[in-house]
Amino acid sequence: MTNYINKSQQPVLGNNAVDPKTPQGEQWRSSMWKFLLFSAIGLALFIVPFQWDGKVTILLGVLTDTLQAWLGDYVIYVALAIVTTSFVGALAVKLTKPRLHEDAMLAKLFDVDWLWLTARFLGTVFIWMIFLQVGPEFIINRNTGGVIFEDLVPILIPLFFFAILSLPFLTDFGLMEFLGTMASKIFVTLFKLPGRSAVDAMSSWFGAASIGLLVTMQEYNKSYYSQREAAIIATTFSVTSIAFTYVVAKTIGVDNNFIFFYLTIALTGFIAAIIMPRIPPLSLKPDTYHSGECMLDEDIPNQYTTYQWAVNRAVTRAHSMPPLGNVFKNSLKNLFDIYFGLIPVIFAIGTIGLGLAEYTPMFNWLSAPLVPLLELLQIPEAAEAAPAMIMGFADMYLPALVGKSIESEMTRFIVGAASITQIIYMSEVGALILKSNIKLNVLELFMIFIFRTLISLVVITSAAHLLY
Repeated sequence: MTNYINKSQQPVLGNNAVDPKTPQGEQWRSSMWKFLLFSAIGLALFIVPFQWDGKVTILLGVLTDTLQAWLGDYVIYVALAIVTTSFVGALAVKLTKPRLHEDAMLAKLFDVDWLWLTARFLGTVFIWMIFLQVGPEFIINRNTGGVIFEDLVPILIPLFFFAILSLPFLTDFGLMEFLGTMASKIFVTLFKLPGRSAVDAMSSWFGAASIGLLVTMQEYNKSYYSQREAAIIATTFSVTSIAFTYVVAKTIGVDNNFIFFYLTIALTGFIAAIIMPRIPPLSLKPDTYHSGECMLDEDIPNQYTTYQWAVNRAVTRAHSMPPLGNVFKNSLKNLFDIYFGLIPVIFAIGTIGLGLAEYTPMFNWLSAPLVPLLELLQIPEAAEAAPAMIMGFADMYLPALVGKSIESEMTRFIVGAASITQIIYMSEVGALILKSNIKLNVLELFMIFIFRTLISLVVITSAAHLLY
């Protein structure tokens, strides 16, 4: 491996604050094994799909399902404890105003502004209402708060546990540097993004939207992505997994054409990923960084081939990593931050969104302008399909639940595929983006949702007319 080393050339790793040097000799060999071993673990956990118990999944999915089964009904009490502690802790910090260092764990978990304190309060009120079945049907109904309480959060709690603790294997031991260097020219040309965002995309496609988004959030916080790049990746590549796509296809009754269904989604996502970064609001986002300066340089020096530079950067990144104990300690802090910061917000935003979809005509009003477009695209039962498509902004699964009653299989195909390619849904991805440091507000998320819907409709409908 020593032929990859140029002793007069120190690689730029994307972490100028540490500025580690290329390892030499025995350090190079041990760092190479560290890169290969830990990156293989990351790939096995997050990206490599395989058949398990009759479905296509990833190792992280198997671990999540196992922990979920082991927790059983106790996961409900875990959720109650998380959400309640989140609000009580934040309220105590707000009222007592203790002197906390900004990097202290308590400050990170509980020192929040009034907006997020309100969200935590609503989340706490909602979860106890749903648990006790006391309060308005708008909140406690099985199709509103019940979806969050019984369907979504019992999956997210074990998912986040394994995803956050094992995420460093995917992001911090050289895999991002290696794949980023290899894919940089393609991603810059097509999507105006750094090559390392390819890892975000793969972890979403084979894992879950929230996993890819967690990778993006972490990379933005390290200043590897600019605000514009992070916003594009979060709203363009946080696609749901193959496994969940099959669930949607089965629910809406088009699983008999799943291969064509998924290929249509992949094509639509690819086209949307080319268009969306070039139009507002994403094109207007500044190329500013969380720390004030970029910590990433994907330029390849003249004396290196692309492969040599990819290996050089990956091995040097692995060499710079602290002991695993310190890595897991930092991951544990991130896990608690996600639990206390996100789960209450999901209850607050998700329940309200699902309540509006179930009990108000708001989505019918919002979808009215879509009806003429659907009719122009010759989509049968356009009036019934339009509200289902807009409901995807509240939750990705809602269009499938509403759309399964549509008689036309072609229309169900379009509704189901569109619900996957819309990406932005407030019950999970939207809430996670709002909670992150990526500066996107609700109005911008809705604009992105609408533009993605319009692009998706044209592509998916064209494909559907070929099939039906």
